[in-house]
Amino acid sequence: MLILCVCSDGFESWNVTSLSVPNEYQLSLSQVVHPDGMDHLTNFWSFNMRYALYLSGEIHTDWRDQIKRAVEMNGLPVEILTPNTDHDSSDNCGDELLGAEENAFWKDHKAAKINSMRHMTALKRADIVVVRFGEKYRQWNAAFDAGIAVALGKSLIVEHAPELTHPLKEIDAAAHAVAENTEQVIETLKYLCLDY
Repeated sequence: MLILCVCSDGFESWNVTSLSVPNEYQLSLSQVVHPDGMDHLTNFWSFNMRYALYLSGEIHTDWRDQIKRAVEMNGLPVEILTPNTDHDSSDNCGDELLGAEENAFWKDHKAAKINSMRHMTALKRADIVVVRFGEKYRQWNAAFDAGIAVALGKSLIVEHAPELTHPLKEIDAAAHAVAENTEQVIETLKYLCLDY
């Protein structure tokens, strides 16, 4: 992102400077009174770090909503990205958007390819990926997202119950943090946002 800065040291002298700022910074326009007490204003840009956070994994509980509420309540500098969490529309998007398939393999194949556009875009944009493994279903897609996150060099937080430690040991070993519940994920995010 290229920012054009215009600064004034009086009414007649102007200095125009370009400043390159990474996309992960949130920019806000501020105004300050000139130090000599004159009533004209000088505009300047201030920027703060923001995290892009992708919430991957099971879609049958409200864990994403808990994180969204915590981000809002605590004013954390976090942008939240998610997959489509409506199970039926996720499963049926291929048929509904591109025409019905008689064979279940091709129905699932079309839906997976369409959904992967959103998943891959979010994974690439994310600074931090949280992957939650629920207790009821085997979430191969969550494991796949965790692997892609690691391959892309993303920071990875894994959440699962202690009972899943053994089957997820390789994923846990690749993660930067392993949480047993959503509250631990929230506390980790709050810590990562200190002084931001």
